[in-house]
Amino acid sequence: MSAARRTVLSTSPARPARLALIAGTAVLGVTLTACSGGAAASGHDGKEQGAGPSKAAETRISVNLRGASAAAGTPVTVTVAAGKLRTVTVAADGGDALTGRLSPDGRTWTSDRPAAPGTTYHVEAKGTGGGSDTAGFTTAPADKVNKLTLAPGKNTTVGIAQPLSIVFDNPVKNRAAVEKALKVSTSNDTEGSWGWLRDYSGRDRVDWRPKEYWKSGTRITLDAELNGVDSGSSGGWFVRDYATTFTVGSSQVVKVDLDRHRLALKRDGRTVMDVPVSGGTPGGDRASWRGTAVLMAKEGTINMNSETVGLGDAYDKMVDFSMRLTWSGMYAHAAPWNAAYFGVANHSSGCVGMSDANAASLYRQARVGDPFEITGADAKGTVAEGNGYGAWNVSWSDWRTRSALG
Repeated sequence: MSAARRTVLSTSPARPARLALIAGTAVLGVTLTACSGGAAASGHDGKEQGAGPSKAAETRISVNLRGASAAAGTPVTVTVAAGKLRTVTVAADGGDALTGRLSPDGRTWTSDRPAAPGTTYHVEAKGTGGGSDTAGFTTAPADKVNKLTLAPGKNTTVGIAQPLSIVFDNPVKNRAAVEKALKVSTSNDTEGSWGWLRDYSGRDRVDWRPKEYWKSGTRITLDAELNGVDSGSSGGWFVRDYATTFTVGSSQVVKVDLDRHRLALKRDGRTVMDVPVSGGTPGGDRASWRGTAVLMAKEGTINMNSETVGLGDAYDKMVDFSMRLTWSGMYAHAAPWNAAYFGVANHSSGCVGMSDANAASLYRQARVGDPFEITGADAKGTVAEGNGYGAWNVSWSDWRTRSALG
C-alpha cells in the first residue's frame, strides 16, 4: 500500500469559536470565510444569527515541519491553535496525500508515515467551525539512497519453499524501522516471520518464510512502504515504495539421497520421477551440500567453469538443463560424461548430475521455489541460509529470533 492515498478524517461539527494562536509556536495561518444559509448559525459572540452569510470561525494551524530544508523521516503533525480539526490533507507535490489520524481531543493530526526526503508537501486543514488554513514545507534531499532487490518477481508462480527475499544495496542499521515497513499479507493467514541474514554476496538481506512449506494456491503480497525510512549510518534513505505479489503452485518436493544415488520428484505426495544420479565426490570441496536447498533459477544451457567456484581448472564446459540450487555453484543438471557413476557413486564436482533424458524431464516439471531435500553421509556440510535460500535449515524457533521486531 503506497503513501499515495488521500485520507480525510472527520469529527462531529462543533460550535464555531474564534481560535487563538498557540503561544511560543511558529504558525502559518490565513483566515478564510464560508457562507451558510437557511439554518441559524452561531456568531463569534455566541449569539444566534439569522439566515444569510456569516463569517466562519478563524482557524490557525502549526506544522512540526517547516521551511525549505525540513528533516525527513519524521511523521507530519498538524495542530490547531484552538478548537478542533475537521479534516487535514498533507499531499506531496505532484502526488496524493499521506494517511493519518486525529488525536482524541481533535486538536492534532499525525501522519501514519514519515515525510520522505526531497519532497514538497502542501498542508490544508479545516476546523469544525468552518474556517481553514494552509501551510507548506520541503524536506531536505537524501545525501545517500538505499535500494533493494526483491524476489520472487511480481505475478509469478513459485514452489512451496520460495521465501520472500530482499537484498539491500547498502547496510541496514535501523532494522526494526525497515522491518516495520515491510507488510506481508497472505490469502490464508499463513504464519511466518522475517529473519535477517548476510547474503552470499556479503550484503544485508531479510527473508520472510512461513513456519512450514506454503500451501499450494496461497497468494502472497508484500507492500514495502519504505519511502521516507532511514536505513541508518552509511546506509542512506529509501526514496520509494516497493511491492510484489506471487502465487504458490503445486506441491512439489525433490528428494536427493546421496547414499543411494537417487533423485525422486514427489508431487502432492506421489512419486512422479525416481532416477539414478551422481552427487559430489566426498571428502573435500567437491562434495555436495546436504540439507534443504531451493531451486533458485532454471538457467538452461550455461558454461560451467571450475575456476569460478575455486576448484582450479577441473572443468570448463557447456552444460544442459542447469537448475541452480546455491549461489556457491551447486546445480542439478545433465552430466552425460559421468554416466558410469549414475546410481553407483558420487563422482561429480559438487553438482547432482543425471542423464540428458532425466535432466530434461526434471527441468520441464520443476518450478523455481521447489525444495531439494538432500540427505546422505557424502556431503561437506549443510546449505547456509545465505547461500541461496537456505532458511529451511534453521529451526522455526531460531528463525523467529532473527526478526528485528522480536
